[in-house]
Amino acid sequence: MINLAHFKGHAMAGFGGVIKNQSIGVASANGKAYIHSAGRTQEVGELWSNVDDQDGFLESMAAAAQGVADYFGDKILYINVMNNISVDCDCDSHPADPEMLDVGIFASTDPVALDQACLDYVYNMKPEEGNDNRPLIERIESRNGRHTVEYAEKIGLGTRDYELVEID
Repeated sequence: MINLAHFKGHAMAGFGGVIKNQSIGVASANGKAYIHSAGRTQEVGELWSNVDDQDGFLESMAAAAQGVADYFGDKILYINVMNNISVDCDCDSHPADPEMLDVGIFASTDPVALDQACLDYVYNMKPEEGNDNRPLIERIESRNGRHTVEYAEKIGLGTRDYELVEID
C-alpha cells in the first residue's frame, strides 16, 4: 500500500497527514462515523450529535490507522506532500487559502515519525511575509492535534523519533 497524503491543517483534527489519511481515508462511511464520534455511533446520520470527545476522536483515528497497519504489516510506504499548506483540509468545500509556501515531499515507512517530522518542520520554521506557519500552529494547538502522534506512538503504530535525510 502507498499512503500518499497532503499534509495540511484540518478543522477537526488540527492537522492531516498520513495517520489521518490511513484512518479516515480507508474507513467506510460508517467507519468514518465511528472514528469521528470516538466510538459512540456507527450511523452516519447520528454522527454530528455524537462528536464531543476531541481526544477520543484523535485516539480513534490513531487506532483505526493501527488497524490498517496491522493488516498490511510492513508493506506500507507513507508519503506526506507538503505543498499549498492551508489551515483547512482538502475535504473542506471552501478551504482557506494556503499561507505556507511549498516545502517538499517527506516519506517514511513509519507513519508516526513522518507526521512528527512534518509537525516539527511547521513548528520550527521562522514565519516571514507570504510564508506564515502561525495560523496552522494555532489550528493544531486549538484542536490538540499533536495528541494524534502521541497516542499513535503509545499504541505502537510507530515512534516520534526520526532521522531526517535530505535528498536533492
